Amino acid sequence: MNPPRLPVLSLLETRILGVLCEKQRTVPDTYPLSLNALVAGCSQKTSRHPVIEVSETEVAAALDSLKAPTLVVESSGGRVPRYAHNMEKVLRLPSQSVALLTLLMLRGPQTAGELRINCERLHRFADISAVEGFLQELAERPEGALVTELPRQPGARENRWMHLLSGAPAIEETPAASPAIEPGGDVTVGEIAALKANVARLEAEVAALRGLVNRLYAELGVTTG
Repeated sequence: MNPPRLPVLSLLETRILGVLCEKQRTVPDTYPLSLNALVAGCSQKTSRHPVIEVSETEVAAALDSLKAPTLVVESSGGRVPRYAHNMEKVLRLPSQSVALLTLLMLRGPQTAGELRINCERLHRFADISAVEGFLQELAERPEGALVTELPRQPGARENRWMHLLSGAPAIEETPAASPAIEPGGDVTVGEIAALKANVARLEAEVAALRGLVNRLYAELGVTTG
């Protein structure tokens, strides 16, 4: 029996699914997530495109919509209701495909190289060919495509992919890519861009940790040499 036809999801609904899938892998000790954790994850400023600001009321309403096709299930028994995704079962997908959909729902259109780099914490793909293989499977599902390959933009070296859970894509115009140094080996321009973004994120996290350590030293009266 074929899976039920999915409704067209809103940006907030796909953001909720992406956050649930992400946090299941990255912070399993706090998964399933509370409403407060979901609001924070949806409104997160890093690793999100577009960045959005949502309220508990908006997230609660979107959760109710996602419960109908059982894409989200609510845990009972605890003092605080918690929510989990049901993507693999409802869509009949392997975990690798769910990981790729998660990145596309959270960060928008990306190349296969960018997906490979950004997906490290969710699933480690051996190479770009593995990523492209799962993307092709998602694009050629008999029950209906879940991703599509976008037309190559002027100046771009690689095609981007986007999810179709929110319907047909609206082509997003971005500035033409600046001339770049030819990458060596199997490393692509997309992977280099993703690596640079990850380095910038890590540098910001290190700076924040240094500030925290300095504040702790000051509170404890400890001096550094």
